[in-house]
Amino acid sequence: MDSGYLLAFDPFAIQFTESFGIRWYGLGYLGGFLSGYFFTAWLLAKPGMLLSRHLLEDFVFSVAVGCIVGGRLGYCLFYSPSLLTDFRDSFPFWGVLAVNEGGMASHGGIVGMVIAVLIFSRRHQISFWHLGDLVIYGSTLGITFGRLANFINGELVGRACNSSCIFPVKFPQDILTWPFYSPEKLPSLQGVVEKLGIEASSWQNMVNYGGKSQILDVMHQIVRSVQSGNKEIQEALKEVLIARHPSQLYAAFFEGLFLFLVLFWVWRKPQRPGVIAALFLFLYPIMRMFTEFFREPDLHVGFQLFGLTRGQWLSIIMLAVTSVFLIKILRSSAPKIGGWSKKPSK
Repeated sequence: MDSGYLLAFDPFAIQFTESFGIRWYGLGYLGGFLSGYFFTAWLLAKPGMLLSRHLLEDFVFSVAVGCIVGGRLGYCLFYSPSLLTDFRDSFPFWGVLAVNEGGMASHGGIVGMVIAVLIFSRRHQISFWHLGDLVIYGSTLGITFGRLANFINGELVGRACNSSCIFPVKFPQDILTWPFYSPEKLPSLQGVVEKLGIEASSWQNMVNYGGKSQILDVMHQIVRSVQSGNKEIQEALKEVLIARHPSQLYAAFFEGLFLFLVLFWVWRKPQRPGVIAALFLFLYPIMRMFTEFFREPDLHVGFQLFGLTRGQWLSIIMLAVTSVFLIKILRSSAPKIGGWSKKPSK
């Protein structure tokens, strides 16, 4: 089996019980909101900004709520509509609210933030486009932290990687999908489950006659053992897994950090309100379409028309819509404002 780095990070940064603790994914969101807050505070200290400093906390909170609600609803609508009708007898009683099970969509998060900015703009009578410019920097930093958390969690994995891949990674979480989408691979885990104390004959019977939930329990045991540092299981599992592109790291750079640096450089000089926001909404789908070529599509969704992923089609729609706004704003005669390199007049 091809070589590659076995991802063995614990999804908990700090763990209190078996199922409760501070997760890296939550810290990723927190890092995005905090970095956005402090960077926006730095921008507001520059001349020409329309948002008052005393409104910053309310603004960031509104955008954070819009991001989380939009991201979750976007995932439910675009990738897992069954959650909308998934009502349960136990807490949180509705699949949409079961955020602990994962599932956020960046396109939905962007829509949620746009709505939050629009509401805030009307409530406080501040230019919508200017507020949109301010929120973009926190958004790009949030994407960076979020994709890094995706990598640590071993989710949104990349496509199979050949020898041309610079940093091939093997994700233990791959096996969690095998009972549902690749049952033919389960026998290859015999050497791994034996390290858990499960005899080969018992595993064979489980594969042939056991239920998916029973097999999935074993899969979770394997993943937890890898994350807890069991070297024997790590080595055995590494021989079974295929190497993949670390697409989350590609996304963290191209969709997040790279766009932050580009937009930061653009606003070194005063710009018309909306230029930064429209430029982000134009460039993000381009970067997303590129990184999606290295990312494995969600297995329950698969590839779409012309072999593109759903994320790429959503990006194409987003690009078509935002191109109109970008052209309109660039042709606008509105006065230019802001500019972080602009020195205040004496």
